[in-house]
Amino acid sequence: MDYVGIDVHKKPSQICPCTAAGEMLHQRIETQRERFAAVFTTRPQVRILIEASTASAWVAHCLAALGHEGIVADPHDAPLDAQRRRRVKTDRRDAEALAQACRLGAYRPAHRTSERQRQVRAVRTVREAVGQSRTRWISGVRALRRHHGSRLRRGATESFLDRVAALARPADLQAAMEPLVRAMQSVNAPLAALAQRTETMAQDDEVVERWRTAPGVGPLTARSFVATLDAVERFDHAHQVESSRGLVPREWSAGEQQQRGTITKQGSGQMRALVVGAAWRIWRRQGVVGSTLRHWAEPIAARRGKRIAVVALARRLAGIRYALWRAGSVDDAARVGQRQRAVALTVSSPKRRDAPEPRCAAGWSSPGAVSASISLAAVTAVGEMAPRPDVSP
Repeated sequence: MDYVGIDVHKKPSQICPCTAAGEMLHQRIETQRERFAAVFTTRPQVRILIEASTASAWVAHCLAALGHEGIVADPHDAPLDAQRRRRVKTDRRDAEALAQACRLGAYRPAHRTSERQRQVRAVRTVREAVGQSRTRWISGVRALRRHHGSRLRRGATESFLDRVAALARPADLQAAMEPLVRAMQSVNAPLAALAQRTETMAQDDEVVERWRTAPGVGPLTARSFVATLDAVERFDHAHQVESSRGLVPREWSAGEQQQRGTITKQGSGQMRALVVGAAWRIWRRQGVVGSTLRHWAEPIAARRGKRIAVVALARRLAGIRYALWRAGSVDDAARVGQRQRAVALTVSSPKRRDAPEPRCAAGWSSPGAVSASISLAAVTAVGEMAPRPDVSP
């Protein structure tokens, strides 16, 4: 079998076939479906390696439709990166490094998102882009009002235009604000339709509905989290999920020195912002809902500050939600806030008489330890110890 590496770009792409004998050939084509079909239709089946990028998904699907094995590789993988020549970087050398990695198997396949979740991500991207534009327009209107010595009262975004219309304004200010007002009027209806579509997509997914049982999590956060992870089998435990979302601290450790910094911010920034936003809602909500996680974060806030505590809360929330998703369980909202003790029962061989008395920890060492029978309310007694069992003869 021959092996091919493709360095995909927006306009041209560099193709480097590598024969079984190790011979390298080079070809440069336009990044179009027709050009890929013209090159690979008549070739026997080959294995093609592509780096993960914006265009890698449709290129891999196009090559698979032509009867070839298209593999999307993680560009941050160390063995793949070792195939490059760092001092001189060209498209030819990148394609050649991909072909060599494909022939040697020195790569780690990247996860290819399912078609359904790609559609969900597309809706989320459009909604965020339109929402950010509206936010900038609102800031512009507020700035213009302040320049003329008046301020708009606070309120919901949906009622912003009504508050603007209720205030008297000079003719020159009216002329300056008119383009922004018209732009906001044109996007309010599409944004409402996108929000309704997100709600509908969330109701059609059982996993998303379970996610929404968590405190502080709405349909957008739940739908986006599921779309980003795509498949629960991708990760072995909750800490991998936290790391993939960029919620774990950086670390530079060597020998006896250990140094940790800010969070890595790896992965989707949109998803990370939504999870941190859910953590802020839990932190600010003074009530029964979310009190368990808020009480867990309060000692961290006392030591390190409120912002670090909220990020830690977001990391814990993501881990717990993944664990419950994997276990197929949901949060019992009626029990959240009650003082529950989660006693871990271990079936083992008879204990020696000289062994220490068993003590049952009520907290979990990590979010991944949550099982199907333990809901979020069972983590309320973090740090507490269950009463000593009676071991008297």
